[in-house]
This record gives sequence, structure tokens and C-alpha cells, in this order.
Amino acid sequence: MGEFRARAPGKIILAGEHAVVHGSAAVAAAIDLYTQSTFHLLRASEDGGEGTVEVDLRDTGLIFSWPCSRLRGALGDRPAAVNAPRPCSSDELAAMAKLLEQEEIPEDKIWLVGGLSAFLYLYTSILGYRPGKAVVKSDLPVGAGLGSSAAFCVSLSGVLLVAAGAVSAQAGNGGTEWGSIDMDDLELVNQWAFQGEKIIHGKPSGIDNAVSTFGSMIKFKKGEFTNLRCINPVKMLITDTRVGRNTKALVAGVSERVSRHPDAMASVISAVNSISEELSSIVESAAEDEVAITTKEEKLAELMQMNQGLLQCMGVSHRSIETVLQTTLKYNLVSKLTGAGGGGCVLTLIPTLLSKLVLEKTTAEIESHGFRCFQVEVGGQGLQFCRG
Repeated sequence: MGEFRARAPGKIILAGEHAVVHGSAAVAAAIDLYTQSTFHLLRASEDGGEGTVEVDLRDTGLIFSWPCSRLRGALGDRPAAVNAPRPCSSDELAAMAKLLEQEEIPEDKIWLVGGLSAFLYLYTSILGYRPGKAVVKSDLPVGAGLGSSAAFCVSLSGVLLVAAGAVSAQAGNGGTEWGSIDMDDLELVNQWAFQGEKIIHGKPSGIDNAVSTFGSMIKFKKGEFTNLRCINPVKMLITDTRVGRNTKALVAGVSERVSRHPDAMASVISAVNSISEELSSIVESAAEDEVAITTKEEKLAELMQMNQGLLQCMGVSHRSIETVLQTTLKYNLVSKLTGAGGGGCVLTLIPTLLSKLVLEKTTAEIESHGFRCFQVEVGGQGLQFCRG
């Protein structure tokens, strides 16, 4: 049977992280680093008769497979409701946990359990117990705040729904042309991906999977999303500090600071909201020539700089983040943390007129500290398909 591929982008938070929990607007954007899922629905004869479900997590070097009969015995009959995504029940979670307990998952990769649970749930909910093989690979670092789990769930949901015939992909042929799907189909993918995200994270906001599905930029405030159209290309240097962080602890720390200093922190949250709102307006404004583009980029840089200062007020910076800030400042470039902070990733705005030499020197100096850099374009395509 035919092979399908889907790719879904990661995301960054341009403005508003942490403050969004306290009612501020925030802005998230897709980046051109992708997770790609390839899926091949097998005939029973191709699979030795009984049939298995297999997933190859290419970046980890690990392959997992389960006989279809074993999955059916563990999870029972699956409701045929591909067009009506439903949450995973506690009984289903427990059954998948038992299945995964029997797998030899290395101790240093135990974090894979959440993703594998999401895979099993999405697969069996969308395709039942038909045999098939999925291969997943990614440009995105895991656990760095770039939406790797959402891109995983979106790309997987996409190929599985295409295989089930629930989504019609306008995909290119030959493995090189990427195509899209209509808005209703994207919404269905987004709903299924959100169910996968809930298995991995418990209570996600839905922001990461929405950005990964629909692409471009999204402003979100108090649970409501507004799609933004990025008129001019925006380029960023993303630095992965490789420093792990505890997101829940960082969020809790900001909340404690709000409780201890309600008036001062109310001003901080209000200022962040103003930054997010202004940034939203700027990215949607058109700049027709180099002077206008430079002016636009200078405004974005100032807003990023202010937002970073306010994030420092919230207590979520880290010495690794400060190292990046100091390094880029030497080259007159502006940076801010993205996501939870406490390590993770840092954004640096790349002006359109910045010389290649300066960018290379900046990158080299940052990476001399043991960090890893990615050059990305912001606000691009969401989920895309290719028939390979």
C-alpha cells in the first residue's frame, strides 16, 4: 500500500511566556524545524499473517512493535469514531502502561513512555488494529521548549488520518513536494494531536499543537486563539543551552512571586501584555523597502529586549541564558529566552541586513560555551504532506 509522509513544525514563544498564565496575551510562532512521520499501512500477507504495529523512533535508534492481537487483548474494541476525537480514559492509560512495562526502554530514555503511549492511543483510535509501520525523525531537540512533543503528535495524527481515509492530503509525489490539507481537515488533526499532548503532558494549553498544525503565528489570551499573518520574513538564531529545566517549578515560582508582590507583579504582567499586543500588530504590518524593514526589525528587537527584562523580573532567567545574552550583545544583537526559561532555549533576532560574517562569529562564540545553535525562519507553514 502507499506510503505517506507528514511533517509538522516546532514552535517558539515570541512574547508573553509565564505572563500568559496570569491573563496576559502571548505570541507563538511556527519555525522551520520539523518532525517528520512516515507511515505504511501493511497488508496481512506482508506482515507474516498475524500483523504487527511498529514504530521506529529513528533519532533514538529504538524500534518498538506489538502484535495486533496483543494490542486488541490489552485495549479491547476501539470505538469507530475517527471524526470525533475523544480523551484517553484512565483504563486505557493503565493498559498502555502495562504494555510499555514489558518493553526494554533504556533508563536514560524513560521519557519515551509518554510519547509511546500517545502513539499507541492515536494509532489504535484512528486505525484500530490494522498492521502498519511508522517511522518518526525530528530536527527538534527534545525537552527544550520548542514544541517537539506537539510536532510528534501532529505529524503522527496527520499520517494516520490520511491512512484511515479521514483526511484528504493534497500531497506532492516523488518525496520532494510538500502539500497541505483544507482547514476542516487541519482542525481534525489538531483535535487528535491535542489528545496525544494530554497523554504526554497532562494539562497542556493546546497552543503548541495549534501552532504546529496551522503554522504561521498565533496570539493567545485567556484560552482564545487569534491567527496572525506574518507579512515579512523574520529570522532567528535559536540557542539550545542544553540545560534542563523544571517547567512546573518555574511556573510555580512566578505564581509565588505574584502572591508576594501583587501590585509590582501586576505591573509586570500588564507590561508584558502590552508588548505581546504591540508585537502582534508589528508582525502583521507590511514593510515595503529596506528602510521600512529595518525599522520594523528594530521595533521587534526593542520589544524582545523589554520582554526579556520583565522575564528577569519574574525570576526565570538562568546563567546559561545570561551567557547567550551577553555574547549576542557584543555583536549588537538582541536576545530573549523562549518558553519556561531556567535554561532551555534563547532567541536572537537576525536582522535582514546582518552580514554573514557577523552571524558566523556570533554562532561560533555561542557554541564555544557548549551550546547548540539553529538558524530558523519564523511564521512559516504548519502541517504538510508528501506521498513518498
